[in-house]
Amino acid sequence: MTNADIQIAGVGASAFTRASGVSVVSLARQAACAALDDAGLQASDVGVVVPVGGSLFTEDLIAAVALRDDVIDLIPPPGGNGGLNAVGLGQLALRSGAADIALIVFARNGRSVNRIDRRVALLPGQQFRELLERPYGWVSPAQWYAMIAQRHMALHGTTVDALAEVALTMRAHAQLNPAAMMNGRPMTRVDYDRSPTVTDPYRVLDCSLETDGAVAVVLTSRGRSRTRTGARDIPLLAFASARPQSPDDLTNREDWMRIGLSAAAPAAYESAGLGPSDVDTAMIYDCFTFEVIHQLEEAGFCARGEADSFVRSGALRLGGLLPTNTHGGLLSEGHLLGLSHVVEAVRQLRQEAFGRQVDDPRVAAVTGWGDWGDGSMALLGRPGAV
Repeated sequence: MTNADIQIAGVGASAFTRASGVSVVSLARQAACAALDDAGLQASDVGVVVPVGGSLFTEDLIAAVALRDDVIDLIPPPGGNGGLNAVGLGQLALRSGAADIALIVFARNGRSVNRIDRRVALLPGQQFRELLERPYGWVSPAQWYAMIAQRHMALHGTTVDALAEVALTMRAHAQLNPAAMMNGRPMTRVDYDRSPTVTDPYRVLDCSLETDGAVAVVLTSRGRSRTRTGARDIPLLAFASARPQSPDDLTNREDWMRIGLSAAAPAAYESAGLGPSDVDTAMIYDCFTFEVIHQLEEAGFCARGEADSFVRSGALRLGGLLPTNTHGGLLSEGHLLGLSHVVEAVRQLRQEAFGRQVDDPRVAAVTGWGDWGDGSMALLGRPGAV
């Protein structure tokens, strides 16, 4: 596809910190205004707003950013897949003709206020959590997802060395990103091995950060290719999202490795007329190190059981076969529900990822992951290169 009907016109973010010292709405305003400025647009241009994550409401954004009072609002699911899913909702709204500018915003004081122990109560299938899991101490995403990792290790011989390489790669990329929370804090394999175990096989350094911050993305359906600003618009080549079997519970699933991305990725490739080999850089939802390995396989970058050797070869590092999470990802830049992965993909395709730029990228893939394996894929392309 060479002429995508929807483009990403602007991206913006607040600082990513352990304690912002300001409200969620203030963070949202910073990111939204930065994204609109990046797009060369005014708040009054926005016709659709998508507040992500459950900590922010459309009314907050109308007041804080001075959006129109007749703006259309869409609310994605609250889990981790909601960040990328919001891009799909914005795309649908713009394609409907209801508006031609959509603003997507995620903001959360996810370290200083709303930590993971409070957020898990928003996940689906609470009857399973309350009656079958919590009484036995099975209470956190690290525990739930560690079980998938253990299953993969048993079936395919996946190694701790591969998990370590994911963590080390994300931390190395963060050293090239001044905005990353872990910038200036390099990691060695010794550091990784000394990291305390959270739940086998996950150590502390296998787990994503908790972050105060905000991210915003502006979508447009306007034809802006002849303007100076429009020359930086990044075509959204395809988007697809799906849920796994038994989407409210993990343990009753016939195939633990099959997730929403297993269906979403082929659908996105088909829609764009592309395949995994066409992707030059990937931003993979890295809530835990194994989930990068898992999604590499389900997105078609590796066959099942082959991601271990692929990762250990250095393929995810800058200069590798598939530079991944070049900003540091959720593991080392900050956990903003994966919407910051979209920001990094845009910067890479604009060739504005200074100090960590992938060589001549034409196509970037972004994945989402949430709840019990909901998954999405977006494919973005460089203008005139796809």
